[in-house]
Amino acid sequence: MTRFRSRSRAARLALSILAAPLALTPIFAPPAAAQWIVYDPSNYAQNVLTAARSLEQINNQITSLQNQATSLINQARNLASLPFSSLQQLQQSVQRTQQLLQQAQRIAYDVQNIDQAFRTTYGNASMSASDQQLVADARTRWQNTVGGLQDAMRVQAGVVGNIDTNRTQMSALVGQSQGATGALQATQAGNQLLALQAQQLADLTAVVAANGRAQAMQSAEQAAAAEQGREQRRRFLMPGTSYQPGNARMFPNGN
Repeated sequence: MTRFRSRSRAARLALSILAAPLALTPIFAPPAAAQWIVYDPSNYAQNVLTAARSLEQINNQITSLQNQATSLINQARNLASLPFSSLQQLQQSVQRTQQLLQQAQRIAYDVQNIDQAFRTTYGNASMSASDQQLVADARTRWQNTVGGLQDAMRVQAGVVGNIDTNRTQMSALVGQSQGATGALQATQAGNQLLALQAQQLADLTAVVAANGRAQAMQSAEQAAAAEQGREQRRRFLMPGTSYQPGNARMFPNGN
């Protein structure tokens, strides 16, 4: 009986301890978590790759800008005009040759003038013309031939005088062409070289025309002289108009 009571007392004591308020029990807060930097290799590699791609894009943009600047510089060079012109000198050379042709004596380089001369001076000898007229026509034709020869030589001299000017201009144009900074300057230099060749061809044409004119006058004079010779021979052989000898005194005053 005594043992049963002691067990009951011990049980009540245990229950009273278990039933004590929780506020009386001490509260222990858990320690704060430590702050750690976590290294993620895959994230780091992705960031490096992104930065490399951004740097590559910047380099590509810089290269593009450099190419555009170079293109603009080249365009400016190609559009730059040639700071040299030989047009005035070439025009002066052509003008000098043209003036020599315009100064042609007697029979000018004119179709109507030539036709008029061949109807009058170089035509068939008129049967009604006097001997004095025939002689005057022959002298006119001779003067025309001499004038044509002189004109041809003057044109030749003028063309020879242009050679030195052409040589100077050609040297300058070749230098400009070789030193051209762009396509436009090279093209303009080439065009001026072509103009120089055209001027030289014009001089050559003038020489050929002047020589041809002189030769044509000489041939026309010979043809007209042959025609006039036939007319004079006809008159000489006409009945009643043949040559009659006359008295001739070789020494005056009977000596």
